Amino acid sequence: MILLGSTGSIGVNALLIAEQFGLSVDTLVAGRNIDLLNAQIAKHSPKRVIVMRDEDRDSVHHHDVRAGEAAILQAIEESSSMHVVNALVGFVGFRPTLKALECGKKVALANKESLVVGGAFVDTSTIVPIDSEHFGLWYLNQSQRPVRRMVVTASGGAFRDWPLEDLRNATLEDALKHPNWSMGRKITIDSASMMNKLFELLEARWLFGEGEYDALIETRSLIHALIDYTDGSTTAHFAYADMRLPIAYALMGRVDTPIVDRIDLTRVGSLEFRSIKTERYPVWEIKDDLLRNPERGVIVNAANEAAIERFIRGEIRFVDIAKSILKSYETFTHAPASVEEIFEIDTEVRAYAAGITC
Repeated sequence: MILLGSTGSIGVNALLIAEQFGLSVDTLVAGRNIDLLNAQIAKHSPKRVIVMRDEDRDSVHHHDVRAGEAAILQAIEESSSMHVVNALVGFVGFRPTLKALECGKKVALANKESLVVGGAFVDTSTIVPIDSEHFGLWYLNQSQRPVRRMVVTASGGAFRDWPLEDLRNATLEDALKHPNWSMGRKITIDSASMMNKLFELLEARWLFGEGEYDALIETRSLIHALIDYTDGSTTAHFAYADMRLPIAYALMGRVDTPIVDRIDLTRVGSLEFRSIKTERYPVWEIKDDLLRNPERGVIVNAANEAAIERFIRGEIRFVDIAKSILKSYETFTHAPASVEEIFEIDTEVRAYAAGITC
């Protein structure tokens, strides 16, 4: 495989699956965790390694070390491997997805932004989702029964139990205290604002086609997806939150070997479900309109990434992230007509969001 984002949680789990099933690793792409990258190189012996920053190259223990986005695209093109695991975070993962599809490779996709910003221009026929929610929808949908609605679940994020009046004083440290698990900084903030779940609904729309999509909070994070069928019945996908399961299916197509432990419902005891309220998660206001106009995902993604950068720098409050996104969505109404226009809109929206006074 070509593994983009090898030192993140998805990448680490992809390498565990490679080790368990004897899969070879052709290329590793990593960020700034060079110590972990060097350990991965020693164990998996990739042909080439790519880091994001040129100044990190000398610290990497490999004979073929490259740096930057252009190097990622070149590696995808020259590699003989037909599997690309895209676990990059953010808009930076979009071009690699396009390049992999252009080269006829199969993409195991965890970079939801690839579909959020450019789903209209991405052929999803060779994409296999490895987000647990979309894997759950795919897993449940194998029966081919007529579907009325697809639902993904949310944890509720760091502020799901906070008094609403306290949110205006929430700090970066507060936003990073996820109630269920440890994730990267951006996705944890996205979970707290519910933006991550809005992105997942958009991704589901592009993966599974037009239809009704929604989300709800399941506080234990044991159910990842539900499907309502037209006959009135509903099925749910239960599994411990372990990314090895969707990764194994994405890389091998079928899995007959135990990957995760079975959930014992007698030990679980009970589950709690909550609706997603706009009072706590203001970005949910645009959910229905965005699903009707999914091409506008590039606007929301650019505004969100710009706002999160400002929040991390201490320029705006947590509650201002949603305000910035909603103002940008109201201001920019143009849907891109080409891939090139996606990048133009992305640049314009980021510049606008960076200057919003909240």
